[in-house]
Amino acid sequence: MPAEPATGAIPDETSAQATGKTSAETRGLEPVPDAERTGRVRELVPTWVAANISVLLLTMGAGLVIFNKLNIWQVLVVALAAPVVSYGIVGLISIAGKRGGAPGMALSRAVFGQRGNLFPGALIWVARWGWETINAVSGAYAVLTVLDLLFGVKSNTVLIVVTLLFFVGCTFVVSGLGINALRVCSKWSTYLFGGFSVLVLGYLLFTTDWSAVFGKPAGSTAMMVAGIGTIAAGGISWVPSGPDFTRYLPRTASAKGMVGATIGGAAVVVIPMVLMGAVMAVATPDLATAQDPVSFIGELLPTWIAVPYLLIALVGMLLINSMSMYSAGFTAQTLGIKVPRAAAVSVNAVISLVFGFLLMVVATSFFGSFISFLTLLAVAFSAWIGVFGVDMLRRPSYDGAALLDTTPGSAYWYRGGFAWQAMTAWGAALVAGLLFTKVDWFSGPLASTWIGENGLGWVTGILVSAALYAVLPRTPAPAAPESGAERVPAGALSN
Repeated sequence: MPAEPATGAIPDETSAQATGKTSAETRGLEPVPDAERTGRVRELVPTWVAANISVLLLTMGAGLVIFNKLNIWQVLVVALAAPVVSYGIVGLISIAGKRGGAPGMALSRAVFGQRGNLFPGALIWVARWGWETINAVSGAYAVLTVLDLLFGVKSNTVLIVVTLLFFVGCTFVVSGLGINALRVCSKWSTYLFGGFSVLVLGYLLFTTDWSAVFGKPAGSTAMMVAGIGTIAAGGISWVPSGPDFTRYLPRTASAKGMVGATIGGAAVVVIPMVLMGAVMAVATPDLATAQDPVSFIGELLPTWIAVPYLLIALVGMLLINSMSMYSAGFTAQTLGIKVPRAAAVSVNAVISLVFGFLLMVVATSFFGSFISFLTLLAVAFSAWIGVFGVDMLRRPSYDGAALLDTTPGSAYWYRGGFAWQAMTAWGAALVAGLLFTKVDWFSGPLASTWIGENGLGWVTGILVSAALYAVLPRTPAPAAPESGAERVPAGALSN
């Protein structure tokens, strides 16, 4: 696809519809002018529905039954609590997007300093590699399963490479087109996936051994808490991206509505998918330990349901990866990679291809690798969340010109390019979170404590970073922008 400039403006929805064209987004890190803020809060619902259309939620639901030993009622509590906790945070942080009109990691420069922001930015960018790899692998497995069900074609190394190339290529195209393409795809995938999910629920309703489902004994409260953390980790990974999808909202957009739409969009998918996975685990107890996290659908459902369901889920997983790569392009630009956003996206596409191949061909346990990744991902993001969240609550404005000015003359240069208060809180929280974290190949020295056993390392990270940043001396407010520079007013939380 042709390269796009890193700056510029995208036509608003009205003009795009009037011309009958869907324009590729050409805006990069620069704040969106008020005249172009034509988005609506309700558009966030399909956005966050699409961000969760993944059969991995079925696998995670099964894991709650098989590994956490929870019964169906405990799984229901986990499924209800996880999206409220994680996407509630996503919604709150996304308020910064309508305030500043810029991507999340660009706004983060105001918090950490122009140079300081490179550290959390680099960590978040690398973390996205893993998330995009997991989704690419899931999408490739969906294609392989459909080929097997329809044509009896069995998986092999060459076919794995071809399916990965197909999935990542489609992801690159959609994410490169930008926000308008994501909105259109999210809307229609929401309708289709919702319809077929109801069909699958109906099938399970009449074919499941419900006495076995309801007869399962309850697990421990600690495993419930850990389960909430596991499911919530997926949502936590979207927190820095929240402002990316709200920067086209007008300043008058309802903050409460934004949080509600974010939670609602995620919950409408997470709750039934996790419950379906838990129910499926009764009939397929090896579901959570399978190397292939998708093919079980072909075993549990008739072909006439399984094939279209997998194809629609494939579109959903493609959208998840497209959204992640869309945000990753902004993150790469904040790291000083001076290329257009679509070109920045291509870096993540190549990385997900390489890592995806290794996970599909070399790794011995998909689920173990996935849960370990989610756990570390949540810890890595939590340190940033606490600092950015506290700063957002007390920051009176974002200086649009200073966000883009990476020279020592920038109002966000602070001391040598670093806001030491933010960097101190972030670094301390990152270490604290890892101390309480345990995964397959890493165990912090405090992982055997109550906090560690309950999988609350990421919560520790948020609390430590927020508390420490709140008590450290305030970062000096930037001077008023020079004539012609853009000052972006913050607005109020109650808007």
